[in-house]
Amino acid sequence: MGYDLHITRKEEWFEEEGDQITLDEWNNFVNSSPDMRLDGYAEAETPNGVLRVESEGLAVWTGFSGHDKDGNMAWFDYSEGNIKVKNPDDEIIKKMYQIAVALNAKVQGDECEVYGEDGQSNWQELKAEGEAMRAVSSKKWWQFWK
Repeated sequence: MGYDLHITRKEEWFEEEGDQITLDEWNNFVNSSPDMRLDGYAEAETPNGVLRVESEGLAVWTGFSGHDKDGNMAWFDYSEGNIKVKNPDDEIIKKMYQIAVALNAKVQGDECEVYGEDGQSNWQELKAEGEAMRAVSSKKWWQFWK
């Protein structure tokens, strides 16, 4: 399964409404970037044969330090107004942030945490807010006035 990060302009990456990155914008970005390549597909060898995924906006970051023509690649996939990367490491998250800035967007995880230039998220802040909300909601009705 994995954990995805999304380059998005939407308030929350999964919303249908909101400002979307267009496929044309993404293609123009990739085509103007010397370290990105628009492939439109990805292939991987498996014990059962070749697994092939096709997507019109599927691009690879060739500047990734782990880039290996025979397997390890940093894939960026355009879908539904967002660019998605599965299980990115810190280096890829930092690249995602650079791309987000260029596209006037942000990097957001599956749990809606937002990632900054340093590759770190505001997850701890969101966790604290959630815990505070649970503490309030766990009080009995008469405890709200104390």
